[in-house]
Amino acid sequence: MEFNLKRIKAERIAAGISQQDMANILEISRGAYWKRENGITPIGVEELAKISDTLGIDKDHIGIFFKFNVTERQRLVKE
Repeated sequence: MEFNLKRIKAERIAAGISQQDMANILEISRGAYWKRENGITPIGVEELAKISDTLGIDKDHIGIFFKFNVTERQRLVKE
């Protein structure tokens, strides 16, 4: 399982929140936020909680920010 960074970015843009705004909320620089959103620096649990809260996504739906790495073979076995 890994972060779906494209989803985080898409939700941020859809909410009308700039990278600078999100960086201010996380109390980091815009450059540091850019590195997180682009996968250069990992996003921490507390940061993810602040991001999801800012975007109005409650804890029951936080799974939208994750990709499940399931191979084609594993998918076929389940069917």
